[in-house]
Amino acid sequence: MKAKRLGGYKFIRQMPIGPYFADFACRSKELVVELDGSQHADNSYDRRRDEFMRGEGLSVVRVWNADVLKSRRSVCKTILAALEGGSTRMSSPQTSGSFS
Repeated sequence: MKAKRLGGYKFIRQMPIGPYFADFACRSKELVVELDGSQHADNSYDRRRDEFMRGEGLSVVRVWNADVLKSRRSVCKTILAALEGGSTRMSSPQTSGSFS
């Protein structure tokens, strides 16, 4: 993302949302993007966090760090699709769910 933008959408890094911090957030589209390493696979803390964010009216997209490094273009397409209301299928789980 250049100048913290992707497709003209502005992102904030490490944005506080309730008791949590989002890796990246696009306020105008109420989208959170989380970058996950292997420690996040089937993690109950992450599930509770995502539930909280969905309860706040946010959408959450999770992508693996490895995908960012190996398939940056695909990751960007996935995020853009989420921003524009399309499919967000990646190799990692994503969830759907207003900024406080």
